[in-house]
Amino acid sequence: MADQPVPPPEPNPPIARDVTSAIRGEQPTVHVPHPEMHALLAPGHDFATVTEKISSLVLQKGTPLWWFAGFAVSFAVMNVLLVSICYLVFKGIGIWGENEPVGWAFDILNFVWWIGIGHAGTLISAILLLLRQEWRTSINRFAEAMTLFAVACAGVYPALHTGRPWLDYWLFPYPNTMGLWPNFRSPLIWDVFAVSTYATVSALFWFVGLIPDFATLRDRTTNRYAQHIYGMLAMGWRGSARHWHNYDTAYLLLAGLATPLVISVHTVVSFDFAVGIVPGWHATIFPPYFVAGAIYAGFAMVLTLAIPLRKLYGLEDFITTKHLENMGKVMLATGLIVAYGYTMEAFFGYYSGNQYEAFMIKNRMLGPYKNFYWALIVCNVISPQFLWIKNVRTSSIGLFICAMFTNVGMWLERFVIIVTSLHRDFLPSSWGMYHPTMWDWSTFIGTIGLFFTLFFLFVRFMPVISIFEMRTIVPGAELREEQP
Repeated sequence: MADQPVPPPEPNPPIARDVTSAIRGEQPTVHVPHPEMHALLAPGHDFATVTEKISSLVLQKGTPLWWFAGFAVSFAVMNVLLVSICYLVFKGIGIWGENEPVGWAFDILNFVWWIGIGHAGTLISAILLLLRQEWRTSINRFAEAMTLFAVACAGVYPALHTGRPWLDYWLFPYPNTMGLWPNFRSPLIWDVFAVSTYATVSALFWFVGLIPDFATLRDRTTNRYAQHIYGMLAMGWRGSARHWHNYDTAYLLLAGLATPLVISVHTVVSFDFAVGIVPGWHATIFPPYFVAGAIYAGFAMVLTLAIPLRKLYGLEDFITTKHLENMGKVMLATGLIVAYGYTMEAFFGYYSGNQYEAFMIKNRMLGPYKNFYWALIVCNVISPQFLWIKNVRTSSIGLFICAMFTNVGMWLERFVIIVTSLHRDFLPSSWGMYHPTMWDWSTFIGTIGLFFTLFFLFVRFMPVISIFEMRTIVPGAELREEQP
């Protein structure tokens, strides 16, 4: 019987993304146009130019003068926080403007505000990764860093509000001789577990994503000390197939863990209010309302950071108009949800037939804090309506203005929810006014200094954009089955 001819080998199966060849600098032979990719990276870039541009921001010999100026201002403002904390530890939280009946004020207000800002980092990193949204590639790295810095600023407030911060370890169920455990029915304990879990998973997710880039910086730097530091941070990364397999597995697992945190963390924070019987707090709409507001505030802060950063570092090729427009769309969607929440709050106050709920809404609109309420409506309801216009969504100036309005509006929202619900309670005999003191403002402004100090250090010593992920969207980084 004659030998049968050997059939030709089957063509290579389609590969969505060849990360290993991208890192090694190997140019694939088959080029596939991808219309979405062209909008996410300016034309003319290859593997080498992407690596050189992003790594040069860290390995450049001279530090820009604007970085020194910004870091000096941020560090000086952060010292205001240190002075405020030292004075508070010696004198007690009586230096703040809290009183009866407003027992919660700037501390919880700013805690919720900072936690909300950190939400966009986890959303961009985890959920958009699982949904295979390529436009996250250029903004996920500093959004993740922003999450960690915002959580650090948020953690200052509950620690100080306990009155004796040196005993805050009592909030954790540590083994102790007397068998004293935290009160798990307390919302404060829920916050401790939710925020600490959120911070831990976000930090792991951020660090794992940085490992390949640390290896790139280790191999490109000529500074001996930097080689040792980046080498330790790279944890022996060599870019082998086994390393990439372990990396992909760990990254997806962390993304899966981080995804429910986007929903759960701010839901738990909303329970701090919703479990109370105070008019304006006791509402089932608070969990989705708080989550949408957190994503809204988080994307506003991402735009606040991304727009100046792309201009100062010349990153318009990597953070393109498409990225800005997509973030504007997310802000528009979540802003509409927040506006719906405001409408439902007013409707419930009227339709419930509860005189206390009705008075709470009337007091917000016409009471002594009415200016805060209407400023909130302008910032969070009216200003995002301009994002319906494409020219605004694609304009860096227009988006920056909308983002700043949102930053202010989300802070005002927390003020209105907390202060106006507490200052006029059920009994007119217990009514009172709240006025923040100098130490309230100095602590808040100091946390802003802490946030930007950490951010300036990050953009100087770590890649603000993921090098290896940007290389995967370079034209030619994708393969497909060869056509006969």
